[in-house]
Amino acid sequence: MTSFLLGLAWGIAGVLVIAGGAVIGVWWERKVAGRIQLRYGPQQIGPAGSLQMIADVPKLLFKEDVVPLAADRPLFKWAPLAVFAPVAAAMAVIPFVKGWAPFDTSVGILFFLAVPSLEVVAILVAAWAQRNTYSALGGLRAASQMIAYEVPRALSVAPLVLLAGSLRPVDVVGSWRWWWLPLLALGFLVYVIASIAEMNRGPFDLPEAESELVAGYFSDYSGMRWAIFMMAEYGAIITASLFAAATFLGCGWPFDGAVGVVALIAKTALLVTVVMWAKWTLPRVRQDQLLRFCWTVLVPAALVQLAIVGVVLPWL
Repeated sequence: MTSFLLGLAWGIAGVLVIAGGAVIGVWWERKVAGRIQLRYGPQQIGPAGSLQMIADVPKLLFKEDVVPLAADRPLFKWAPLAVFAPVAAAMAVIPFVKGWAPFDTSVGILFFLAVPSLEVVAILVAAWAQRNTYSALGGLRAASQMIAYEVPRALSVAPLVLLAGSLRPVDVVGSWRWWWLPLLALGFLVYVIASIAEMNRGPFDLPEAESELVAGYFSDYSGMRWAIFMMAEYGAIITASLFAAATFLGCGWPFDGAVGVVALIAKTALLVTVVMWAKWTLPRVRQDQLLRFCWTVLVPAALVQLAIVGVVLPWL
């Protein structure tokens, strides 16, 4: 019973963190996009438009929840939660300070890579449940893209496991040294690019290309269920950035304690901004370019990084 209550508490905390992060993330992305496009972005409600989401969230919550007549109603209604749950679960294994993570497990790295993969199944279910051609095409595009980019993403994390000698994220953060930064620079780059593709973010946002598929695998969703898809997307950005900041960038390094947590949040915010910058700066690639880039560039680059660490490891 105690474990159940503890798990429930962490689950609620994870949802609140992701929901708050999504609200801030939407506002920040509007500001980043505005800056890139030489405009101000939100500026009317609150300082620098920071309270704009207070007006937007109630609109989403009270918007009519439309279910298409031909849709599979049970699957249509539950699919958004199935997309969101793996993202929230993945955040639990990330260390926020040295020696502590909400869910400290000896296979945490494997957990972080494997659990979000379940999102692929949920996206396919959501796409199929709408009984809509555009949604089905978006779902198939998302599945092929996410499965392909799982490979370079997992390979880019493998050098961390080799250097730390453990699959436990807390051990990786505890073993981290400053010289890991230059040594793992290639792997870090592969991880960031592969993560952007796995999150279906621009320039790899083919599954939800508005001009072709009208939002793709969630084109028939509205109101709160559409908002859950958005929460899952921004939650994935925060989770992937937080993991990279904790493992590749040394968590709170060069500080400890509360200042270290602030440093970790700052590194995460910087990575989130990079992901947003990529979406609003780079043109969308074609499907063939997307898959070719994965197998001919990212996978070989990740293997090169693995070989470099393999050569260096006996000398450490």
